[in-house]
Amino acid sequence: MEAAYTAWLAACAFILGAIPFSVVIGYLLLKKDITKYGDGNPGSANVFRAGNVWIGLLAVVLDIAKGVPFVWLAHAAFGLSPASIVIVAVAAVLGHAFSPFLHWHGGKAVAITFGVMLGLPQYNILLAFIIAMVLCLIFVKIDAWKIIIGATGTLAYLIIVKGNSWEPLLMLSLLVILVIKHSGELNTFPSFRANPFQRVQRN
Repeated sequence: MEAAYTAWLAACAFILGAIPFSVVIGYLLLKKDITKYGDGNPGSANVFRAGNVWIGLLAVVLDIAKGVPFVWLAHAAFGLSPASIVIVAVAAVLGHAFSPFLHWHGGKAVAITFGVMLGLPQYNILLAFIIAMVLCLIFVKIDAWKIIIGATGTLAYLIIVKGNSWEPLLMLSLLVILVIKHSGELNTFPSFRANPFQRVQRN
């Protein structure tokens, strides 16, 4: 029975994740194709570029929110095993990253990664990811490397704290997807800020 519930929830998570809310918002609220802006990515970053802050924030919220429900249902309503929760969580992110509604293209999967972490029973994964991302925002220069190093740092933390458990497996799966989606921007070595607080000091 668990296998059937897992398959059903994973399929639903994939379909919900695949809905390109940012593209839909662009057409409905901005009357624009957001893939014509910035890097051409069908994600919330280009909603900001094509529209305004409030519509961009709406896109971010929707991209995060679509990662929550079926991951939450997997453990809270159906009581599925950690392995099943990992499958459902990864399915949601895969749907966003490789959407059949966009000819198997999709967003860069950062917002929905936060979403699936919000839906998990343990918030330590989300907290570790947020801390790692904040540190990377401060010290790392290239945006793609900020995300990859942040995710890698979270994985390292989970391996140390959790050892051989489902949490590092989930983070490793998410890291692989993030690397694939950002591969075009990872063609240089990461660079770090010598003095990340230099601007603050000048002001």
